[in-house]
Amino acid sequence: MLFLLRRRPFGERYSFGGGNLWALLLGAVAVAARYLFGPLVTPGGFGVSRWMSGFVDIVGLPALFPLMVCGALVMLRVFPRDADYAGFALLWLIPLAAIHSVSGDFPSGNLPPSPIPLVVVPVLWAAQAIGIPCFINGMMKNPRRHIVFFATLGIAALPIAAVTSWWAFFGHQTLLGLLLLVAVLIPMIISLCAGFIPSSSRGDTNYLEILDPL
Repeated sequence: MLFLLRRRPFGERYSFGGGNLWALLLGAVAVAARYLFGPLVTPGGFGVSRWMSGFVDIVGLPALFPLMVCGALVMLRVFPRDADYAGFALLWLIPLAAIHSVSGDFPSGNLPPSPIPLVVVPVLWAAQAIGIPCFINGMMKNPRRHIVFFATLGIAALPIAAVTSWWAFFGHQTLLGLLLLVAVLIPMIISLCAGFIPSSSRGDTNYLEILDPL
């Protein structure tokens, strides 16, 4: 739904041809690999080991990995430089969200479906997939030192806050989880609202240019 929402009313800014099919296929391959190999970090109780499990296997890395893959494919010139990183990540996450919704605390699969895997986790994925390109786009449009500093801080803080929100919900600390969830959603909401404003720029799609030498 978020992928389709970002395509309106200026959807031409978010299309990069076969990249959509690539995202779905690679996402399905990633789901199969995770199912075969199981969790990378064995979850413990409710402490640091559970948080690390959430970051690597459930909330953090699953949303960050497609962004890194898209960047690698752009650098290899498989995708054009104006590839839609957020859209690629959102499509990549569709197969994972489908499996996650029916298998509980994926990839362990030992918990029945609940509001956490059905609602909270996909929302946290989307918030990172859209929010991180939003921060990088802000650095590109305003490459001032303080803007770069706070955007970099936001890029680092967004996955940490997302995982901690899941960790809090998992531990039945609902208020903390909700507060962090709202904070994590702010960059995504800003990006979605900005997408409905006509602009001559390419939006958050070509942020790899920030890596170019001055």
